[in-house]
Amino acid sequence: MPASPEVRSARADVREHGDSIVVELTGRWRIAEKRQEFEEVMRDRKPTRVALQMEGVEEWDSSLLLFANDAKRWAGGHGVQWDETLLPSDFRDMLAKMEPAAGSASGGESAPGRDLLTWVGLATHDLALRSRSMYTFVGECVLSAFRLSRQPHRFRWRDCLSEMQQCGAMALPIVSLISLLVGLIMAYQAAVQLRQFGADIYVADLVGLAVVREMGPMMAAVIMAGRTGAAFAATIGNMKAGEEIDALESLGILPIDFLVMPRLIALGIMMPLLAMYANMLGVIGGMLVAKTVLEIPPSAYWVEMQTIVDLSDIFTGLIKAVVFGLLIGFSGCLRGLQADRSAAGVGRAATSAVVTGILMVIVADAVFAVVFNILGL
Repeated sequence: MPASPEVRSARADVREHGDSIVVELTGRWRIAEKRQEFEEVMRDRKPTRVALQMEGVEEWDSSLLLFANDAKRWAGGHGVQWDETLLPSDFRDMLAKMEPAAGSASGGESAPGRDLLTWVGLATHDLALRSRSMYTFVGECVLSAFRLSRQPHRFRWRDCLSEMQQCGAMALPIVSLISLLVGLIMAYQAAVQLRQFGADIYVADLVGLAVVREMGPMMAAVIMAGRTGAAFAATIGNMKAGEEIDALESLGILPIDFLVMPRLIALGIMMPLLAMYANMLGVIGGMLVAKTVLEIPPSAYWVEMQTIVDLSDIFTGLIKAVVFGLLIGFSGCLRGLQADRSAAGVGRAATSAVVTGILMVIVADAVFAVVFNILGL
């Protein structure tokens, strides 16, 4: 799998040797890209000697010089011995020439060049990098689907079945509770209003149509985004932090084929089934309210609902559910592969996967609303 910009971004890892610390620098150090601050790298550590090592640096510019200068100033401010012996000689010369400029710039309250236009440019550049990473991931998934369609024996069917159990059968309790409550709430709110006009029976139309077309697939998708999408991101992010993904790549195994595709297909298959189950529970919830509050028999409720809900409404919800499932799996796997190699990075990836998944589901639902309205569905 080609490395994304996040994978090759600037990194500073701490290696402790007794009271001494060696900060290993890797990746691409560019002034327009995000990098760690030296104080964040050190945190509460109090060594007696600090050294930098840049053997793993792929590309660098003044960003790396600024980081090294911050490290040197930090060592001087904390009474720590500064060791430059691991740095190349030409880099040490440039670092020495930076001291006068850095000293004159430290007198101001803010660094030069950080005006509004600069912030807008950096934010635009960051957005472009994230967009390119997402497009690259989409392309890799499409190519992986073509490869596996030509060679289905290479697909991880056992992993796919295991993920189908985790994101399908194991999610039934929470889906049951939320869907039943949504049906109850919608029916009760509709009953309060419709009773004023003597149109109690139309609560079946309102609840049935809303649950089948919108609320069933949507609520199932939100639940799966918070449950399964976060699990995908945490699992893959933890594997990345443990260098298991690097081991797969060193063996010639593509992480997209091995980790992503089984999860995408499992969620794409189980989401329409969960949506149908959520539809059933939502309708039952509305039927309970109609029976207890409006005194409408279940048979009358069912017959009235069939007059407004047809197969086109059911298929509309199922189409949405399949797309929602693929989007949730996509966001969870993407954020997992982009996670930092740390426990905090895995947590941030899981949170980002939930937010991204819910956002993509809502945007997709809005697009479906417009498309179905144009098609007359």
